[in-house]
Amino acid sequence: MLKNFSRADPLFSLCGLNCGLCVMYIGKYCPGCGGGEGNQSCSIARCSLNHEGVEYCFLCREYPCEKYVGIEVLDSFIVHRNQKKDLEKMKRIGREAYQKELHEKMNVLDLLLSEYNDGRRKSFYCMAVNLLELHDLKSVMEDIESEVGSNQLTANEKAKIAVKIFESMAGRRNIHLKLYKKKEKEAGTED
Repeated sequence: MLKNFSRADPLFSLCGLNCGLCVMYIGKYCPGCGGGEGNQSCSIARCSLNHEGVEYCFLCREYPCEKYVGIEVLDSFIVHRNQKKDLEKMKRIGREAYQKELHEKMNVLDLLLSEYNDGRRKSFYCMAVNLLELHDLKSVMEDIESEVGSNQLTANEKAKIAVKIFESMAGRRNIHLKLYKKKEKEAGTED
């Protein structure tokens, strides 16, 4: 049923995930929401098909439905905390303005991965760029570039500087830069 599911905007999902800022999309493991393959068992994609193929959930007359109860509590490989907030933002500012902002964030992420990555920061940068507002990202990037300057630093040194500045901004915004994962049951314990 979903084998060839496609949408005009695979970088921003039906349910409000910024696929263009996801480690799976960047790593070319997923074509984005409605990119033709991706998560074939996605109940929200199935729901879209049953509701006249709405492009974004907020366009459905039943939004927000029961699928959104607790949707932002746990993360998968991508942070889910801003799903409803980002859907509402797109609804408020319009698709074109939201896509422009998402592409600016994707450019920031590309720069971080090419210039400030020690090989272990992809998930961290994806989450930070996803959760911080664009004006905060621009400020962070200015601070990083100012602190790194023209110094001949190693990738590890540049990554440490970038992470420190991101964590400082996130702290000021009360944003936690860790994925919220379901706690695994400890071995030998019962419910």
